[in-house]
Amino acid sequence: AMALSFLMYPVLRSLALQVHSAVTGSYISGTHSVAFINCLNEQIAKDIARAIMDKKLAACVNILPKSSTLYFWKGEIEESTEILLLVKTRTSKISELSSYVRSIHPFEIPEVISLPIDQGNPFYFKWLEESMARD
Repeated sequence: AMALSFLMYPVLRSLALQVHSAVTGSYISGTHSVAFINCLNEQIAKDIARAIMDKKLAACVNILPKSSTLYFWKGEIEESTEILLLVKTRTSKISELSSYVRSIHPFEIPEVISLPIDQGNPFYFKWLEESMARD
């Protein structure tokens, strides 16, 4: 019984948080994430952003202006300019987003990393939910 209780704790905690969120309207930390994707140029960035939106893998994609990047590639330090995409999405969609970006991105190993959103404007989170297809 003790082992079962220990194993069920994460599931029960998650359910309790979801019920609390539904009743109080409060945000559950980590429900949404921001993903970062680097692109070679603005046209590629726009094409990938549009493809992500068409697949309803995000509610919003910001395209930030080019930045200088230093990185290791095949044992050497490389330098280039890249365009950064900030993708606002549901955390549950990160795996699908990453797979999709890998399938369309011209880089051999595209950057797709994400951070969960801890807090923010509850009205923005409501808009995120309404803007995206359900899982």
